[in-house]
Amino acid sequence: MTQSLPPLTPDAELFGELSTMQAETSRPRRGRAEWAALGLTWLGALGFAACLVAPKIAGTWAMLLATGGAVAVGGLTYQAARYARLEPGIHHDGLQFRSAWQRGGWGWLAGVAMTAFYCVLYWWEADWGANPLQGGIALVDPLAGALSGAPADKWFLYGTLYTLAVLVMGSRMFWKYRHSRYHLVRTGSVMFFQLALAFLLPNLLKHAGQPEFYVSYFWPLKPEYLLPFSVGWTLDGGSLGRAMILWGALASFVAVPVLTWRFGKRWYCSWVCGCGGLAETLGDPWRHLSDNSTRAWRIERWSIHLVLVAIVGITGGLWLHEALGRPWWSDGGQGLYYKTYGFLIGAAFSGVIGVGFYPLLGSRVWCRFGCPQAAILGLIQRFYSRFRITTNGGQCISCGNCSTYCEMGIDVRAYAQRGENIVRASCVGCGVCAAVCPRGVLKLENGSVDDRFDGADQPLIDMLRATGVLRKDWDETEPVEPAP
Repeated sequence: MTQSLPPLTPDAELFGELSTMQAETSRPRRGRAEWAALGLTWLGALGFAACLVAPKIAGTWAMLLATGGAVAVGGLTYQAARYARLEPGIHHDGLQFRSAWQRGGWGWLAGVAMTAFYCVLYWWEADWGANPLQGGIALVDPLAGALSGAPADKWFLYGTLYTLAVLVMGSRMFWKYRHSRYHLVRTGSVMFFQLALAFLLPNLLKHAGQPEFYVSYFWPLKPEYLLPFSVGWTLDGGSLGRAMILWGALASFVAVPVLTWRFGKRWYCSWVCGCGGLAETLGDPWRHLSDNSTRAWRIERWSIHLVLVAIVGITGGLWLHEALGRPWWSDGGQGLYYKTYGFLIGAAFSGVIGVGFYPLLGSRVWCRFGCPQAAILGLIQRFYSRFRITTNGGQCISCGNCSTYCEMGIDVRAYAQRGENIVRASCVGCGVCAAVCPRGVLKLENGSVDDRFDGADQPLIDMLRATGVLRKDWDETEPVEPAP
């Protein structure tokens, strides 16, 4: 007896049914351990919300452990329980059907909440009444006293939440990429730099009566470290202050060019930088939302270099103002700097938009469109670096995974289909494109400068010829000889 077939349905309806089936069956259902860990995480989050509403209940180690500790333990346990049941490998099944990761209702709610947090953090005025974050500040006060020897403020609260997000979501990256040594080391690196150098060290310096200093940030990402008025503050720290200024200058003008020439911008953007660390951990679920259109690329090239020009001009202008004896601003331009660049770029762009818009625009909005440090690193990488991503176009099946999950909005597939090396100023070398490729088409490599793309070494050769380091008739097949 033959079984009757179901009636045919329109393609759209059939596609919808298949999509629903895929979303429902792509991942195993949560087990008891996952639900318990998720419940503990939500209890910690609700405790934090209760502290915001009633600050008087905060201010003790017990409450801090009951909230932040619960979130940390619950988050770590949830990731371990969830990914331990999956085979090693990147599992993006059903991602496009989840509201939280696909600009659905939950995604918009997350975006609004994160944006509101940053707006309150940066711009809440004292005459508006009690700060909505006061309960959170009181919550972390015991930790602030232990680390910095001073009462907590909103910036200590922010640093604590930032570090907690990187560590908890970093554990997710460890599980997700446990089959890839590159990603394990890279994730461990950004977690270390955020915890040790961007959170613990500055607070311990403050406890010792020294200026706060973030070793992993430098000009122009942290412009204050080379501006006249802030250099004066740092020098007040004595020999340690002078060492900080020297470190900032060496990092900006020596380490950046040398390391970027050798490794590309990935050494900083994907291994050291706190902005990149948050994007790679907390922002990873939204990385596929980055716009990879030509129009977005055009906007990116204008915006990021305009920000770089702005901070270079501000830095030069303030030093000129200082050299002329402060003829325009008695405070050395401090107020003007914070009210213009600090408001528009330091707060609105890098914070409110750069992080608050993760669930709407992807995880690297600031790094891609605004970061002046990324602009400098990108220019060096584009023309002089040894780093590139090689492609084996003959193996490409045009699945599009590489382009979909490129957080910098690079259409990686287009390069792979043409068999071209990927040498883009915006590429942060995260390596996810290579990790999600089912055919092993992409590979992160360091090689000689001249084989990345046709004419890649020409700007460097022209410069060396102009300075006399290379002979006018030098040919790349001949050994390089210094000019007499």
